[in-house]
Amino acid sequence: MINATAVELRAGARILLESATFRVAPGDRIGLVGRNGAGKTTLTKTLAGETQPAAGAIARSGEVGYLPQDPRTGDLDVLATDRILSARGLDAAINGMRAAEHTMSTATGEARDKAMRRYARLETEFLTKGGYAAEAEAATIAASLGLPDRILSQPLHTLSGGQRRRVELARILFSDADTLLLDEPTNHLDADSIVWLRDFLKTYKGGFIVISHDVNLVEACVNKVFHLDANRTTLDVYNVGWKQYLQQRETDERRRKRERDNAEKKAATLMSQADKMRAKATKTVAAQNMARRAEKLLSGLEGVRKADKVAKLRFPDPAPCGKTPLMASELSKSYGSLEIFTDVDLAIDKGSRVVILGLNGAGKTTLLRLLAGVETPDTGQIEPGHGLKLGYYAQEHETLDPDRSVLENMRSAAPDLDLVEVRKVLGSFLFSGDDVDKPAAVLSGGEKTRLALATLVVSAANVLLLDEPTNNLDPASREEVLGALRSYSGAVVLVTHDEGAVEALQPERIILLPDGVEDLWSEDYADLVALA
Repeated sequence: MINATAVELRAGARILLESATFRVAPGDRIGLVGRNGAGKTTLTKTLAGETQPAAGAIARSGEVGYLPQDPRTGDLDVLATDRILSARGLDAAINGMRAAEHTMSTATGEARDKAMRRYARLETEFLTKGGYAAEAEAATIAASLGLPDRILSQPLHTLSGGQRRRVELARILFSDADTLLLDEPTNHLDADSIVWLRDFLKTYKGGFIVISHDVNLVEACVNKVFHLDANRTTLDVYNVGWKQYLQQRETDERRRKRERDNAEKKAATLMSQADKMRAKATKTVAAQNMARRAEKLLSGLEGVRKADKVAKLRFPDPAPCGKTPLMASELSKSYGSLEIFTDVDLAIDKGSRVVILGLNGAGKTTLLRLLAGVETPDTGQIEPGHGLKLGYYAQEHETLDPDRSVLENMRSAAPDLDLVEVRKVLGSFLFSGDDVDKPAAVLSGGEKTRLALATLVVSAANVLLLDEPTNNLDPASREEVLGALRSYSGAVVLVTHDEGAVEALQPERIILLPDGVEDLWSEDYADLVALA
């Protein structure tokens, strides 16, 4: 359970939330909504105890499981299965039992006896924490999230960003925490895994808060909605499901507008009377009283909802280039003994539009990283054509320097652009005032997405490599990205689970991994987009 009392949140000097009091109790399935940058991620981080509120208090009872948008683990050398089992402390017990078994089979005398006693103690601990049934439960959760045994047996550093995020989600769901805080849990999940997650959350006995732009998940799972209103810096609590919330919110907004219209009419009448009475010396005090009544009428009103601001996005006019600005031949990549793909050839012609398809773990992100020069292929080579200018959008935002500010990241992307122009572009992406001085590390997932897209806008790139560019975006911002894709005249190589993004791109070709098969796009491949 989580109890929040008079909580205030700030981002620099900007107030995100004022005096919010609420609770998350067992059985509360809460959808946290609000536009990008409203403070949803900041609120969940604060509830998880990773940051402190500017004012107010947060009390937690029981275990809290927190899935951030960009989870980071300290030790990337641990096996994926051990990372999941660590949620209940099973990893240490299992590894200890294995070590004791090895000693028992190789040692003699006192050393073997000591190993036997240690094995018995660890086995008791293992069984107390759920034993083999818990281990099987963890494997079932992992498989349901698209993590087969071959992935679970690998160290985390060999996995893609999407696979690591699914490992973290599996760990949180396996933890048996009393309260879950889930920030965009469907990112990097295929369609089947999303359906499984919906069913899991619908039957979850504890409480949870979920941030998600997957309307189907929110509609199916939540029984309460918290709306973080960026314009009024309030947290509005609706003790109803998603459809009822939408209806009630519109009713509330109509009521606020009606009350304000009536109050403004009354205030205008009072101010008009006051102005007339001020002309007479004997009526001055009465005029002042009327003016105060008018001001009081207006000051007691709730603000009418303003339209949410949306970043205006247009991808750059591409720099001139040759007929085929990017080519690659005989590419292969392995991590340790795991072969991701081999012998992949491709040629990206000027203005071409290509989608990379394949199941999770097939190497889609890895191929984009090779093309972007972030990683080096084991074999083969990347061949830049005449005039190539790459723009790379990474799903984990690796192109951003987390220790540098928003402004510094932009100036690095466009060193020849003067400060006024840089600030103008940032302003169009809703970064203004002190926001430009925030380190990239503290930005929400949606804000990082906006900043990464802003760096592309000033790049003059003629080949865009886009890895899940619509993740973490609210519906209005997503539509801006899709509109920019439709109108961009340069070449695009796209990795996405978003069927709408593929529809907007109108691809000519697909590359199917891990085999590297190239084919013309047809609607027969459309079903593979969400599954991939």
